[in-house]
Amino acid sequence: MKIVSRFYCTPNDENVEEEQKKAIDPSKDRTKVIPVETSIRYLQSKAYEETYGGKPVWTLYRRNHKGGFAPRKTRKSCVRGGIISTGNPCPICRDEYLVLDHRNTKLLQQFISEYTGQILDAFNTGICQRKQKELLVAIEKAWDQGNLTYDVPFREYDYSLYNKTTN
Repeated sequence: MKIVSRFYCTPNDENVEEEQKKAIDPSKDRTKVIPVETSIRYLQSKAYEETYGGKPVWTLYRRNHKGGFAPRKTRKSCVRGGIISTGNPCPICRDEYLVLDHRNTKLLQQFISEYTGQILDAFNTGICQRKQKELLVAIEKAWDQGNLTYDVPFREYDYSLYNKTTN
């Protein structure tokens, strides 16, 4: 007959107190799932207007880096384990009500160039690599489903400047 002994750890009062001290700051907690409908309503609210002032969400963001030139790649992720792990998260990660989804077209249009119709690079917008990948998927899905149109502005040219006839 084999004797199996098990060791159980009983929680001490000290361990419980330490765990309560390590409670997650609610402003850094990203485990709560925000519905897309809430994000769409947020983009139409006064709070959004006061925060961003009608500009795209990434214009007021400035990346932290050492040296005079920013590195080409942004950080891999701002959120690790459901908690913001950096002091300066990217524009999407810092605002919990900005949800990247193919139905949230007002947010997705901010990351598409109005001149060329191309998706802006993460280097220009400053969003982390994880959110950039989610953004690419959401924009492609929105284009496929017809939520976003792939329009390039039409330009009028005065061809008389190029086709000069000599008399």
